[in-house]
Amino acid sequence: MGAPASDRPIVVDGLQINNWDRAVLEQLRNGGVHGVNATCAVWEGPAETLRAIGDWYALAGENPDLVVLAETVEEIRRAKDDGRVAVLLGFQNSSPFGDDYRMVEVFHRLGVRVAQLTYNIQNLVGGACYDPEDSGLTRFGGYVIDEMNRVGMLVDLSHVGNRTSRDAIEKSAAPVAITHANPTWFLDHPRNKPAEVIRALAARGGVIGCCLYPNVLGGETTTRAEFCRMVAALAGEIGPEHVAIGSDCTCNWSPDFVGWLRNGRWRPPSANPVRPEWPKWPSWFSGPADFPAITEGLLEAGLDEAAMKLVLGENWLRLFGEVFDGVTA
Repeated sequence: MGAPASDRPIVVDGLQINNWDRAVLEQLRNGGVHGVNATCAVWEGPAETLRAIGDWYALAGENPDLVVLAETVEEIRRAKDDGRVAVLLGFQNSSPFGDDYRMVEVFHRLGVRVAQLTYNIQNLVGGACYDPEDSGLTRFGGYVIDEMNRVGMLVDLSHVGNRTSRDAIEKSAAPVAITHANPTWFLDHPRNKPAEVIRALAARGGVIGCCLYPNVLGGETTTRAEFCRMVAALAGEIGPEHVAIGSDCTCNWSPDFVGWLRNGRWRPPSANPVRPEWPKWPSWFSGPADFPAITEGLLEAGLDEAAMKLVLGENWLRLFGEVFDGVTA
């Protein structure tokens, strides 16, 4: 017999970008996921993002037994006790802010608690991971970070260029996150982060969510043991209080959605060298219902129970608690 639910570690996923419905939320609950940063905008501008947030309000209203839109650490902990999933609304780009720093407060008041600065390509805030030359954080980007710090919105550097990431870490008065990426020593990929970025993040109190998305994991053949040994090794390098999980789950989407993610509106689909397709996930992790496999793997990789609790959720909650109250530079 397992431990009572109240005694089990709290599990928080640093990022998922599912096509959300009741069935997907049930997968999270079945996998023991208590809180999640749920992407509600990537390329969308302010008006489209308002509709996406409205969709979340409707979904939460239709499924009050299953989900709560959370804005605080206390609400996430309470959702665990209630057997519900706490959703933090998040962006994977700063496009919802348009060219107006004031939109940060507007969307914060609507419940958004996490925002990634760039998504794969240079924008008004700074450079991205796939840019051939990262120009760094812009002046507008500095004001956006100041405003995010002030209202209590977490800065996410997952798809951000390395120079812009270092600039943002230095600029931010609050700790920042890499919600879903891995170290480049594990897999040398543009979306993963070099040691100097990860060390700088940790030195300022930030957290990196180790990622299960196949492109940054090494593909479907990467084993659970390899992933969990990486998590354990990273915890040994920068301290277990700075390492977490950000699965980047992509459940319930049609094959065409991956093309939208990669192209947005900045290039035509014909610019892709091949037709975009979803990568194949490893057999041991195909979605949020498989989170118990990660717990088993982390213990097998040598993390003790205290470190495992930090990695599974407590590190995210500590970071949220430090950021969400707001801080002025």
